[in-house]
Amino acid sequence: MTGSSSRRSRARERRARDSASWRGPLRRYDILKEATIAIVVVTILTVVLAVLFSSPDVPPVTLRAWASAQPKGFTEIALSELNGTSDSATYGPPYNHQSGSVTDLYGISIQRAIGVTDPIDPAKDFVLDPLSTVSGQPALTAALHRYDTATHAQQMSWLATYARVLKRASVESGKLSVQKARYGPVGELLGAFLSMARSGGLDAALVEHSAFYTTNYTDAILFIGDSWKAQHGASYWGKIVTAQKMASDQWGVMNETGSYPGQPWLWLYTMWYQIGPMSTSSNGDIEVLAIMTVCSLALLFVPFIPGIRDIPRWIPVHRLIWRDYYRGQRHGGGPTGGHDPPRLQ
Repeated sequence: MTGSSSRRSRARERRARDSASWRGPLRRYDILKEATIAIVVVTILTVVLAVLFSSPDVPPVTLRAWASAQPKGFTEIALSELNGTSDSATYGPPYNHQSGSVTDLYGISIQRAIGVTDPIDPAKDFVLDPLSTVSGQPALTAALHRYDTATHAQQMSWLATYARVLKRASVESGKLSVQKARYGPVGELLGAFLSMARSGGLDAALVEHSAFYTTNYTDAILFIGDSWKAQHGASYWGKIVTAQKMASDQWGVMNETGSYPGQPWLWLYTMWYQIGPMSTSSNGDIEVLAIMTVCSLALLFVPFIPGIRDIPRWIPVHRLIWRDYYRGQRHGGGPTGGHDPPRLQ
């Protein structure tokens, strides 16, 4: 009963203190004024910091812009998709069974081990299938039928002839002018393909819709990327890459386009591409991946690696950070800051 009475007494005293009138100094406070000032200051800071540190709104790279800026270069890449000489057509896993871009490390290839998981036929997927969606053009429909029903040898002969005359083609008033030759329906196909790209129809045609990816831009990205290997810095994509400092002899990776030089956490990865032998090796990707895997595992297992895990004992920086704690220990007391640091055994 004594304990219960004591608790009730303390509760009554607490309520009495809480309900007593304030007898201390008073200061006028306008909460609406304070809120208004806070909103204005935060808004100004947000705008200023956005202007100083935000990334520019770089427009997306589109097939329409490429075909309009470089009709001849665009047609050359489309031709390489048809004759099977493009980077995508010769790449290898995960797109096809070729070996053009297959890398290995000491004879071990992760690409070959995983195999073809995203099969792509550039001639069909990038050029012929999009053209087959165009309606109301009898000449194009006839050209597609003639090309599809021709033998492979005949198709290659047409494409080779067109490739020869395309080298001498000219661009007049933004239009590609190719001289007549015995290239069968290829001229009609590539002319219609260029027109489709310049209208914006190809950008939509190459975007795939599936259950997993709402918008899958793989085909469009590969098609644009094929111009880099074939035309390098002279291509539409190559000019953009060089301007953004993402070429192979530059840092090459950026988290957000226009945000040069990118984020610091990317530098460790891209640095290895500037160092030999990775800078010139055809297996540079897998070599850099192996280096980063070893570095990541080393960082993960630091607490278990003899010597490295003892560095804090040899260079006791932690004692500077927790100096109040260790000062109290020297004088026989406990930690003065109220927090116990991690102890090294």
